[in-house]
Amino acid sequence: MTRIKTDICIIGAGSGGLSVAAGASQMGADVVLLEGHKMGGDCLNYGCVPSKALIAAAKQAHAMETGKPYGVMPVEPTVDYAAAKDHVHKVIETIAPVDSQERFEGFGINVIREYGSFISPTEVQAGDTVIEARRFVIATGSGPLVPPIPGVEDVTYYTNENIFDLRERPNHLLIIGGGPIGMEMAQAHIRLGSKVTVIEGAQAMGKDDPELAAIVLEKLKAEGIEIVEGAKAEKISQSGDQITVETPKGSFTGSHLLMAVGRKVNVDKLNLEAAGVDYERRGVKVGDDLRSSNKKIYAIGDAAGGLQFTHVAGYHAGVIIRSILFGLPSKAKTSHIPWATYTDPELAQVGLTEAEARTKHGAKLDVVRFEYEHNDRAIAEGKTTGLIKVMVVKGRPVGASIAGAMAGEMIGMWAMAIANNLKMSAIANTVLPYPTIGEINKRAASAYFSPKLFDSALVKRVVRFVQRVLP
Repeated sequence: MTRIKTDICIIGAGSGGLSVAAGASQMGADVVLLEGHKMGGDCLNYGCVPSKALIAAAKQAHAMETGKPYGVMPVEPTVDYAAAKDHVHKVIETIAPVDSQERFEGFGINVIREYGSFISPTEVQAGDTVIEARRFVIATGSGPLVPPIPGVEDVTYYTNENIFDLRERPNHLLIIGGGPIGMEMAQAHIRLGSKVTVIEGAQAMGKDDPELAAIVLEKLKAEGIEIVEGAKAEKISQSGDQITVETPKGSFTGSHLLMAVGRKVNVDKLNLEAAGVDYERRGVKVGDDLRSSNKKIYAIGDAAGGLQFTHVAGYHAGVIIRSILFGLPSKAKTSHIPWATYTDPELAQVGLTEAEARTKHGAKLDVVRFEYEHNDRAIAEGKTTGLIKVMVVKGRPVGASIAGAMAGEMIGMWAMAIANNLKMSAIANTVLPYPTIGEINKRAASAYFSPKLFDSALVKRVVRFVQRVLP
């Protein structure tokens, strides 16, 4: 048995773990990084990267069928599903060197390709190596949740961990789960030629603003996706190459089944009891400083039991580096964290939704709206389906919701404003190039001030007075 002493031991080489490792090692800390599976974690290999690559392939197929309004004769695309998956894996292979073992060993990090398990409050065992560290970081991420639906163990099903390896296009894809993963995969597959049925136990896209979610869902249904809500899966069965999902809304039969009902945090292999670390089903119990009940052990990203996004893991990494390396107080917040669903149109959110803001701020709240159909670039590109809503309290945005083209890019301005406590005037005063979709943000900010300027009797009296006295 080999023993190692180090400053920081990081368990998990996904987005958060790699960010901590790179930052800490380059600033002089001695770092050991443990990874029992693939470098880059879920995002690179099974999540963000492959899903966006498949969506890009589907977008190309869809464009061939929708050119008539632009004077381009529509043609039915010939889709090579296996080649689309080749594109997905080429994208992964292109990005993989950035997350590779070799690159991080180049930073001076000791990378051990084994799963880590605590054997004491200050020690982790990984294979035949015991690592004693001053600080540990749990960055193990999450994996697909497969609920115990009767019959599920007897059928062939896919999750995000193996759907990107499927080479034959599904004739009829059943998707259990109407959240971001389910809806993104639904639209990608229908554009690539599959029939798609989404089965959702509650409401599709239920975590987003319902008004904006409805804009996206209407578009998905118009493309031919069958979306069945309030249909909790009660039983699954398979007969030959056909799979049937039984729900209170009826039975649905297809050729393939994708489970997209949520995520479970990867803590089972950690033996957290030996480390004195409290945890629950959602993840490790941490404070705002991301420390666990064992103050030498931090948890970040999905493992910390909060928002499950790659960019959150990266943000958490920056928070704990300040604490671990410099001994300075540092706390994680969530009010400025954006997220996006990459359907077409996209759906994005930062801060409070309208409903949350009304509950929290009541009469102090102003909600400003601007529709895509009034934006010149959106008109030129035929992307006029969309809406932005900004929740404002005392002149400062506390939330923004966007459904429409490039919503994932657009939300960044509002994330910056909320993170830096900017006023609406900072957005309204920004000069943007014309014509851009980004002008929608500026027009929304201007809409906050318009009533105060154009509907104000006082402003009109002042203007009339000034006009009389000016030489």
